[in-house]
Amino acid sequence: MEITRTFDLLDHLVANYPKDDILAGKTNGEWVKYSSHDYYKYAHYLAYGFCEVGLQPGDKVITISPNCPEWNFVDMALAMCGIIHVPVYPTLSTENYRHIFSHSEARAILVSNNVLLKRIRPALDMMEQKPVIYTLANIDGEHRMLEILKAGIAGRDKWMGEIERRKESIKPDDWFTLIYTSGTTGDPKGVMLSHRNVCSNFLAHAQVNPQTSADRILSFLPLNHMYERSMNYHYQYKGISIYYAESLGTIAQNLAEVKACGFCAVPRVLEMFFDKMYAAGKDFTGIRKMIYESAFRHGYRYDYTILKKVSLWYQIKHRFFDKMVYSKWREKFGGNRMVVITGSSSIQPRMIKLFAAAGINIYEGYGLSETSPVIAVNDPAHGNVKIGTVGPILKGVEVKFADDGEILTRGPHVMLGYYKDPEYTAEVIDPDGWFHTGDVGVMSGKYLKITDRKKDIFKLSAGKYVAPQLLENRLRESEYIEQVMVTGAGEKYASAIIIPNFNTLHFWALKYKLHYRDNGQLIAMSEVTAKYKSIIENINKDFAAHEQIKQFRLVTDEWTTANGMLSPTLKLRRAILTKKYAPLIAEIYGHEQAPTNPFLSAFRSVELPNLNLPWSKKNEN
Repeated sequence: MEITRTFDLLDHLVANYPKDDILAGKTNGEWVKYSSHDYYKYAHYLAYGFCEVGLQPGDKVITISPNCPEWNFVDMALAMCGIIHVPVYPTLSTENYRHIFSHSEARAILVSNNVLLKRIRPALDMMEQKPVIYTLANIDGEHRMLEILKAGIAGRDKWMGEIERRKESIKPDDWFTLIYTSGTTGDPKGVMLSHRNVCSNFLAHAQVNPQTSADRILSFLPLNHMYERSMNYHYQYKGISIYYAESLGTIAQNLAEVKACGFCAVPRVLEMFFDKMYAAGKDFTGIRKMIYESAFRHGYRYDYTILKKVSLWYQIKHRFFDKMVYSKWREKFGGNRMVVITGSSSIQPRMIKLFAAAGINIYEGYGLSETSPVIAVNDPAHGNVKIGTVGPILKGVEVKFADDGEILTRGPHVMLGYYKDPEYTAEVIDPDGWFHTGDVGVMSGKYLKITDRKKDIFKLSAGKYVAPQLLENRLRESEYIEQVMVTGAGEKYASAIIIPNFNTLHFWALKYKLHYRDNGQLIAMSEVTAKYKSIIENINKDFAAHEQIKQFRLVTDEWTTANGMLSPTLKLRRAILTKKYAPLIAEIYGHEQAPTNPFLSAFRSVELPNLNLPWSKKNEN
């Protein structure tokens, strides 16, 4: 059957993949599995229930929940009813929640538990017209989603015909979801997506994935983000079982329990895996240490696109390292070779190669919420991959470049527009239908390469431009650097604020017998400064003179979504970071104010009376 609306997936699953564990989540330490038929029934009963409680086509309903099977039941039910689903991050600020609740004019909010209910309560208290709250958990004094389900079961005969009529009337180009972009500055903007936007996109990128209905994947990125949500539709289309992780802290454990064959990630998650694998070899000695370190060096040079063409000796070496090291890594994650989809920001090339050497193939792609979301993606399974790019343009997607290098895209994946903001919609979608992404890139043969965010590129005082992401990505390739922000707009040169990888730095300090009380004292040591200076000087060789980092400062802070330094998609919030480190940046560029003369300050603080001197009136005239 043709899939043109998201809820068409329900019939597709029942007809083609009637399996027992299409969706699964953990409850009280046990995996609770739902069959394709369970999924179909729960979604329809909830749809009847939404009708019973008075929700109408075109109404907005917000969901705030961690990933779980029930999220999908609600998503499909709302789509069948013609109700606009507004999934929202569980980690926003009160002001962002207040803006989204008011701006969307939501009639109801479905929230999973008491912790999240308490988090959104201050925003609700600011509103005169409050949406109705329903909770998944049993919370005293609150309506429960179970009430909606029960109402749907009881009203099945009453509403079944109505839901079928609504499904029949819903067209592919109808608006079906409202996605509030996380953004790095300002209020979140509401992206309106149609069924055609989303279906055309996931059907296209599903063709890239070699996985089959025999496979299981683990889902842990937020389903309210279009990236993970689109991949969930993609998996359902292919009949792949989706298991939802308990939390970010249990990913490795859950991968092993499920014996998963893949997952979606952002580079930061893969960097954390890499750090743990690297740290695991620090305590090894002798031949074991030598083999472990050699496996890393081999992995950094690995290129799975030419493996069949390399020498027999290379292949023997690879099999040896796989048996001794790489297979042990896979055992930690359940034992299977994996397909890992990654996006949101670029991933280090050496990391892609190392994971590929270990049988964990990285599918790096690119897109935005406004493009449903995928524009391009690498395809290792079919040999369409080039490390350092985001892959070939997706089927059905058009791409061209503006004069300044900005990536423009057109096709069925481009959003309907921004909700209640026709002016900004007209700014980003031109009269010919080209969406202006705000990203800068080039084509490398048939592969798209992202060079930076247009708004992040800055100009030095000499008029030369610097693309900070290129520098940051290269710097993060060092095992000694955890996070970095490059700055220097309007200055003579670029500089960097660096958070060291303290695990690696501690081992290095131990080797050189450095004594320190804490991390603050460690980064202040001249030996450490010299170490980072040598790392940066080595990296600078790959860049033009005006792009090179001339100054840097080490800091001991953490940049997280919780403290607002990173966006929910783990991008640097540059404006916030720049404000936080303003004194440090001023010190780098010598902008500190001169020491204040106490006498002069006191003199200037005296308020002088109007003396009505002759020249006063002359000046006034």
